Amino acid sequence: MINRREFAGASLGISLSAAMQTAVSNPKIRAGMDAAIANLKPSPKDLQRGLELHKNSLVIESYGFSPRSAIDGDLFRQAIEAGANNQELEDLHEEMIMTRCATDAAEKTEYLDAWDASGVTCIFQNAGEEGQDPLRLMKRLARFTFTTDVLRDSVSRVALPADIPGAKKLGRHCLYFSGNGVPLPQQWNSVHEELGYIRIFFQLGIRMMHLTYNRRNMLGDGCAESANGGLSDLGRAAIREMNDTGVIVDVAHSGWRTSLEAAKASTKPMVASHSGAAEVNRHIRCKPDDVIRAIADTGGYVGVCCIPSFLGRTGDLVAMMDHIEYLVKKFGADHVAIGTDIAYTSRFAETENRKAGRRPKSRTRFESFWPEGALSTKPEHPSLVWTNWPMFTVGMSQRGISDTDIQKIIGGNVMRVATSVFPKSILKPA
Repeated sequence: MINRREFAGASLGISLSAAMQTAVSNPKIRAGMDAAIANLKPSPKDLQRGLELHKNSLVIESYGFSPRSAIDGDLFRQAIEAGANNQELEDLHEEMIMTRCATDAAEKTEYLDAWDASGVTCIFQNAGEEGQDPLRLMKRLARFTFTTDVLRDSVSRVALPADIPGAKKLGRHCLYFSGNGVPLPQQWNSVHEELGYIRIFFQLGIRMMHLTYNRRNMLGDGCAESANGGLSDLGRAAIREMNDTGVIVDVAHSGWRTSLEAAKASTKPMVASHSGAAEVNRHIRCKPDDVIRAIADTGGYVGVCCIPSFLGRTGDLVAMMDHIEYLVKKFGADHVAIGTDIAYTSRFAETENRKAGRRPKSRTRFESFWPEGALSTKPEHPSLVWTNWPMFTVGMSQRGISDTDIQKIIGGNVMRVATSVFPKSILKPA
């Protein structure tokens, strides 16, 4: 086992990466690293080996969020005092946490420090608010388009899978966009009309879509529906359209039967981008073996998340490794990825939140439905912070997973599926 002092000396002495330098200089990032060290208890040799492998690998997150900025507390409080309703406040909050890194110097530094600490080249970015209304889905897409346009020399949005390794070579980071729903105009004139926005959102840069969220929709049942009704006929048509267009089908939030039927319906690799193994922890957001096998049979993968409730047991980095190890042994490393479903939040957020004051009460949103006890109110374990990505690699190395397999899990599988699903007819610009 290595202690905190040895860790600081080792990380500086072996000249690994900017990630370790940032971990020493940023107290919030350093605290996360320390928690991971205490949780995993790696030897100095394991630590060095894992960190070097991480540094030298193409790291792509199968689903997540780029670092979040602090809000402007004074401006937010002014909006509350002016009588802004709950939807206005939610929009303002999201806009601030997603774009202030492009408009505020301190938040830009915090944003880029977190990226560097993670060693991540690309995030399959949640760029669509949960639901199916095209206008609602467009909000996050617009915000991340703006941010990456402004910060394009450091963090860009990529339209083609082939651009991701290019970002790595340039020492830059990038976002590959995912939507949290299939856009439906909900006019119900024809199936063709309803599904026409899949292509439009693909043209806007969306490369993966949730088939359902927690609730039932017109495509199938979400994971929180007790009926477990499966895929609808419109859902099957949507999968055909997504396959034809080049959009990855994601069943992370879908019910077990819907997930199984979607995998059997898809002719292209499809995924559960941020989930876990139900055999390790029986939870509605994890997938049972028959579903995972069906996903693997498409050539897809299950991305293991960092949500304590889904991981179960201790809800820490060790528990996360349990899920990864089970999936590797049962289904093979070709079908495992990491989609944390968490974000680094600026260390200035708490101060700015206090300035903002309390928001007015609001009802629970429809899409946020969770059965009682399914989602713990406990905070994330300190070992499971987004900037600890290098420690995920260390943890897998400790478990005896080969370097080649680790590189598949931390990026290779996402790259393979993204390339396989993307239309071959679209040529890379000269």
